[in-house]
Parts: sequence; C-alpha cells; structure tokens
Amino acid sequence: MLTGHTIVNALLLRRPSPGAATATRVAVLLPLRDEADRVGPCLAALLGQRGLTHLDIVVLDDGSGDGTADVVRAVGGDKVRLLTGAPLPDGWLGKPHACQQLADAAPDAEVLVFVDADVVLAPDAVAAAVTHRTTTLLSPYPKITGAGRLVQPLLQWSWLTFLPLRAMERSARPSLAAAGGQWLVVGRAGYDAAGGHAAVRDQVLEDVALARAVKRSGGTIALADGSRLATCRMYESWRDLADGYGKSLWASFGSAAGATAVVLVLLLLYTAPPLLALLAGAPAFWLSAYALGVLGRAVSAMATGGRPVDAFVHPVSVAAFAVLVVRSFRLRRRGRLEWRGRPV
Repeated sequence: MLTGHTIVNALLLRRPSPGAATATRVAVLLPLRDEADRVGPCLAALLGQRGLTHLDIVVLDDGSGDGTADVVRAVGGDKVRLLTGAPLPDGWLGKPHACQQLADAAPDAEVLVFVDADVVLAPDAVAAAVTHRTTTLLSPYPKITGAGRLVQPLLQWSWLTFLPLRAMERSARPSLAAAGGQWLVVGRAGYDAAGGHAAVRDQVLEDVALARAVKRSGGTIALADGSRLATCRMYESWRDLADGYGKSLWASFGSAAGATAVVLVLLLLYTAPPLLALLAGAPAFWLSAYALGVLGRAVSAMATGGRPVDAFVHPVSVAAFAVLVVRSFRLRRRGRLEWRGRPV
C-alpha cells in the first residue's frame, strides 16, 4: 500500500476491518515530563483505543513539577498504570531512561508502542499499527499541527524526497535508517535483541539511534504514513519550536561540515531559484526550478495530511531551517543545550 497514489513510496496505515480485533498483547508506553497542559487529550485517546483484546497503558512521570501526575490520575483513573520515574543515572539522557523504565514495566507485552504526549491517536490507530507491522520496528509519522507549519513538515518532506524508503527497509546497513519518536511500534523480542533504550542511553536522537540498533541486531525497520490516524502538536509557538530544534538539530548531522554542506545544497536547490528569478527578470529556467521545488513539497503535503498551499513558500521554509541549524550548533558550542530543565 502506497501513499500519494504510488507517487510517495511509504506504507499507508489503514483502519482495521470493523469488528476485527487482534489478540496480540500490546503495551502503550507514555513518558511524561512537565506535560500537564497537553497530556489530557493524548491519554483520553489512548483510553479510547479499540480492536485490541490485550492492551496495557503504562505512564511514567519523569520528575514533573507541574502536576502532570495529577492530570494522569484525573483522566486515567485505574485504567492506566502510573509509574514514578527513578532518578536519572550518570550517562543517561532523560527520554531514553524513561522509555527503558516503561519497557521494563511491561515484560509480558509482545508489542511495545511508544507515544509522546503531544500525539493524539484515532480510536483504531494502535490496532492498525500492530496489524500492519511486518518489521521489527515501525515508525508511523503523524499529521503535524500547531506552530511551525512551514518548518515542521520538512521532516516528512526530506524522508519522502531524498530517502529511498524501500531501499532503507531492505538494507541491513544501520546508517540507512530513519524514525520519528512521536510514535514508535516495536516487537518486544526485537527490542530486547537490540538492547532496548539502554543501547541508546546517551543519544539525543534516540529514535533514529534505536532504529539503527535494531538493524545492527538483525532486525528490520519501516516508516509508515500515519497522518490519517494520528496528529502531533509538538510546539505552540515559534520560540518553543526553536528551543526544541536547538537541542537536537545538530545531532541530525555527522558534523558541522556535514551540516554546512547539506544546508548549502538545500539553499541552492530551493531558496536561490526564486531569488535569481527576481534578480534576472524571471527567466524560465529559474522559475521552473522553483516550480519543481513547490511540486515536491505539495506532493509531500498531500501524502502526509499537510497543507499544500504552504508549498509556495518552500524557499522560506528552507531558509528558516538553515537559521535553526546554525542556532543549534551555536548552542552546542556554547554548552547551552537543555530541555525541560535538564542539560543535553
């Protein structure tokens, strides 16, 4: 099954047949740190999941100071297991440690479903992901909403434009891997074989690192279009987005030199053409180059539940991304990277 009517080569998650149910033992694992203002809709959606005969919802409050645990109790009651996170050990980052604790708390689950607090799943989403999972690790990407709609969709656009998805799935090379941590579905046996989150304990991009660990252990991975079954409101403002990207964007590149090369190529391909068209009297060549960039972004938006109209300002999106990359590397060089009160 392909998105974009076979234009975009990614698995499309579909709702299971009405009345169908899987007997697979599934644990939905929700790590939280200072998420009182948005965990309610996420948790309510998890409680409304259907099509599963064995579903365990486990929530971990990782040292929140805003009353997150109180919200979980009010919304979930006795329908969820609420854990209190252990102190962060040396050598661990916060999210990998929280996820490992959650996995350890669900030893009988055959499939582990990691979900972030900013994700709201449709009632059939977990059943659809479990049913369609034919690889060790499945990474469905949700529809992105909220602030930063000009920059956020660049993640899916980059996967669908530059990453050969089917080749990535077939290849055993760990370096050829991608994943999004907002929603991850992984078989328990494969997760344990890869070393779990303990194997990526110090990784800022623990999602991609886990996908690589799965490949190193002989497992397989796949991306999937989950935009019809999940939404993700990661950031409420541009400031939130800049802080979120600041802590981790640098880790997306092998080095500052690699980041510079990628950013320059993107600027030359997608931001320079419209500028040159304006400066040179709009010759057909530069306008055609701009049109191709817009077309690719529009196809990606249609395939992932985005806004095709945003494609017309794709050059601005790429320029904003370049600024965020530079800022992330500057923060890292100054030792000022942190998230939710913890150093990164």
